[in-house]
Amino acid sequence: MLRAIGFLLFSLLPSLCLAQSCSFTATNMSFGAVDTLGGSPVSSTATISINCTGALLTSPRILICPGIGAGSGGASSAAARQMKNGTNSLNYQLYADSGHSLIWGSNNWPYPALPPVFATNLNILGFVNTSTTLYGSVFGGQGAAAPGSFVSNFTTADTYFIYRYSSDTSCATPSGTLAGVSFAVNANVAANCLVSVANVDFGTRGVLSANVDATGSVTATCTAGTTYAISLSGGVANAAPTARKMAKGAETVTYGLYKDTNRSQPWGDATTAGSTVAGTGTGTGQVLTVYGRVPPQTTPTPGTYTDTVVVTLTY
Repeated sequence: MLRAIGFLLFSLLPSLCLAQSCSFTATNMSFGAVDTLGGSPVSSTATISINCTGALLTSPRILICPGIGAGSGGASSAAARQMKNGTNSLNYQLYADSGHSLIWGSNNWPYPALPPVFATNLNILGFVNTSTTLYGSVFGGQGAAAPGSFVSNFTTADTYFIYRYSSDTSCATPSGTLAGVSFAVNANVAANCLVSVANVDFGTRGVLSANVDATGSVTATCTAGTTYAISLSGGVANAAPTARKMAKGAETVTYGLYKDTNRSQPWGDATTAGSTVAGTGTGTGQVLTVYGRVPPQTTPTPGTYTDTVVVTLTY
């Protein structure tokens, strides 16, 4: 008789354990070309990637307090970080939300804003790869920022990322393992100018037997350090600076536009040497007075006489 003999094999395999750790990377945040004379902010984003490992077959919750400090550009206040181009500054801010209401702060900088609370769970294999978005905004109305490339660099000394396996929901007093990331925030400010005008109105006059004077203005708003020149066309008649024509049908009134209160320096266009007005932008509006004069002349029939002069700002 044959007997079947079986064997039971008992084995003990040690559970595979992974070290509990997290690493982080971040993309650069580039705002591209920024118009600092405009009132609207310019927005951009960066991505912070998170890679954590831990024990198999468990799903521990990892609390991450990703603090971001001022960066190499520093901060002018709690509300504004800065990018730098030499000694020139460009104000911006980093946020934890798309609505730009929650400033992304740090536990090791002098301002009230703290890191946002970020939590994730390991999968059953003991790891997780995820990411979060960093939002940024360059403020509008910064014409005093001279044209050029601006940057603020963030190193691991500026990024104070603390993480631990915890069910806590606050980053007010974080503890755990310290890590960090390196990235840069950059923008390019281009030279730009805006121009606005106030008309020259000679009012109501009778017989044109004496000089009739009036003034208007051209306001130039250019980025700091931007050189510019302003020319005035010859009007509808394309006349010389001191012989422009206001017209009512076929009848005209001769007038001139000047750069000075004495009406001795005609203000014309680039075709007349020395007749334009030059300046250098400061980031704020620079008001340039236009001095007008109607000289004595034969008085035409009563009515309204007008001319249109084109103002050209070249920079």
